[in-house]
Amino acid sequence: MVGNINTPMLVEVSKPELSELSSLFDHSEFPPIEIDQALVYSLPLVNRFRRIIVREGVLLRRGDCWGEFAPFWDYGPHESKRWLWATVNALTEPLPDPVRQSVPVNVTVPVVSPARATQIVEQSGGCRTAKVKVADRGTELADDVERVKAVRAALEKHFGEDYQIRVDANGAWNLEEAKTAIAALNEAAGGLEYVEQPCKSAEELSELRKTVSVPIAVDELIRRFPNPLAELPEDCADVMVVKIQPLGGVQAVLDLAQEANKRGMEVVVSSAVDSAIGIGLGVRAAAALPQLPHACGLATSQLLKSDISRESWQVKGGCLEVRAVEVNPDLIQVADTEPRRDLVKRWSQRIRDVAEVATR
Repeated sequence: MVGNINTPMLVEVSKPELSELSSLFDHSEFPPIEIDQALVYSLPLVNRFRRIIVREGVLLRRGDCWGEFAPFWDYGPHESKRWLWATVNALTEPLPDPVRQSVPVNVTVPVVSPARATQIVEQSGGCRTAKVKVADRGTELADDVERVKAVRAALEKHFGEDYQIRVDANGAWNLEEAKTAIAALNEAAGGLEYVEQPCKSAEELSELRKTVSVPIAVDELIRRFPNPLAELPEDCADVMVVKIQPLGGVQAVLDLAQEANKRGMEVVVSSAVDSAIGIGLGVRAAAALPQLPHACGLATSQLLKSDISRESWQVKGGCLEVRAVEVNPDLIQVADTEPRRDLVKRWSQRIRDVAEVATR
């Protein structure tokens, strides 16, 4: 399910359809909300990422507040419910006060050639931490090793030894594959900061953590748990990657981070390849955390060819500044073509499907 792979779209939902969407909240577990505006977006990516080439989602506005609903297409209605809660909470909850005015971020390197990986690092806006995607379908470990080596060389060129490299396998390895890959990638990186979601299951992660020295981070595992920490074994991870949309909103992430810290886990705030609205919410969450030991995975606007905001997110000195986000009204289109109508139809239906499973 993708839109036009070359043309960005930001399509406004008509007034009658908007009224219908608002009414869906009247008889569900969500609080009744009067939505003032709904925009559906389709944004092409610079490179294929997470097996997608276009990022799609819905932006909802209530007064001056914006929320974003953009579950990936492999999330069904029940799994997407928490994503919609994040949207609702963005429209109804006050944002926390920041304890810092900027947050350090990592550059994300997709599954690309070593030359392209070097270019991405050099154009990152001064990021000293790189997250390198590995274990993509149809690729070999040797490809990942060469990509990590290229990233390391680029970081060393600009920052000497003051850099970090983390890798993300998205749960692709089994236990034995993970042991072999982590050893090779750790050597290529000159020491990994951590490896994110090397295996799918908590049992595999617990066993892996006993045999490798590289810290283990969880991401997908907690996103699909109804109660992330309650169902997560205490011995399976050192780091928890938290994302606003999949976990239910800014305050939900802050509460989860507090509980994770009590269990001795460090927390990294990251993005689900959000639009500028979602990035803004992630930055506010990261800026409110008492401790921020790792760079955040919030510089994913760099993965998009274009975005929906009047002012794009620009990394400066390896950081993103805390600021408000304003949707660019000049980009808004009416649903007067078949691709635009289809985009609105598909995402309106996704909200209906989630509201239906959340019916009181």
